[in-house]
Amino acid sequence: MVEFQQRGEDLETNLAECKRLLEEARGRLKELEGGRKEGEEDEEREAELKKVHAEVRKLKKDEKSFEKMIEEHQREEKKLPWNVDTISKEGFSKSVLNVKPVTKEETEKEKVEKHKTFVEKYAKEIKHFGMLRRWDDSQKYLSDNPHLVCEETTNCLVVICIDFEIDEKHALMEQVAHQAIVMQFILDLARTLKVNPKGCFRQFFSKIKTADKPYQDAFDHELELLKERVRSCAQIRMESAMKELEEEERQKRLGPGGLDPVEVYESLPKEIQKSFDEKNVQMLREAINRLDPEEGKYHLRRCIDSGLWVPDSGEGDDEEESDEEDEEED
Repeated sequence: MVEFQQRGEDLETNLAECKRLLEEARGRLKELEGGRKEGEEDEEREAELKKVHAEVRKLKKDEKSFEKMIEEHQREEKKLPWNVDTISKEGFSKSVLNVKPVTKEETEKEKVEKHKTFVEKYAKEIKHFGMLRRWDDSQKYLSDNPHLVCEETTNCLVVICIDFEIDEKHALMEQVAHQAIVMQFILDLARTLKVNPKGCFRQFFSKIKTADKPYQDAFDHELELLKERVRSCAQIRMESAMKELEEEERQKRLGPGGLDPVEVYESLPKEIQKSFDEKNVQMLREAINRLDPEEGKYHLRRCIDSGLWVPDSGEGDDEEESDEEDEEED
């Protein structure tokens, strides 16, 4: 019942908006005809007259179509079975209790799930819309697929932009970004007019195709801002991916004591580093013996914990014994 009533309200709203646009078009037509002088031909004025005449004819057709749909809706309403929703009417608008009505808002989890389901279902159609270049093609495609006129489509297009930018497909990113702004402007127009966006996207295309400079500049400005945000997000994602990759590599390198051999190696004194470079056990032993006993023990333990030095090998046993002998002498 709520959906049925909402549909009726949307039809009434769309009819009112259509009438408003028709009045504006008739006003422009009157101005153009009034400014035309007898016997004088102005190609630009004549072209504009034809354009406005076509717009008036289309709006008249839309007006009749909305009126017909409203009549059908009213006939359907009369056929509805009687129940509390259809027969009861509000008698008084007096507030007895100061209680704010509870409105159920979608949780973040529900929004994410809704977006995921929508994208999985319409991914192909969204991507096709993102690749359209002509205003007329975009309008026709939305006429055939009105379910795409929603916030989820905008969000999906932005994600596609970021993916293209990461893949260094910059031209495709800019193309899809353009369509994302198209959808965003349609949604903004719907919020301004307080109508369902599925019923006003044609008005956006009518407006943008004949847009004055301020409106076109606003569109271009929003497009540039989006492209900047996409580039920034792509950069952040790439940096994050690199850090994750580096951390994975580091985790794989960790020795038995949980230390990174690369970090341990870089912290060693130069002489010990050289012994590892040349794989010279004798040089390693001598380098450690030249250090303070506590410092030598510290570096040796870090080499073992990082896997740079394996005490179970023959060479390791010799080094462990040497270290123990040094401690006994001390």
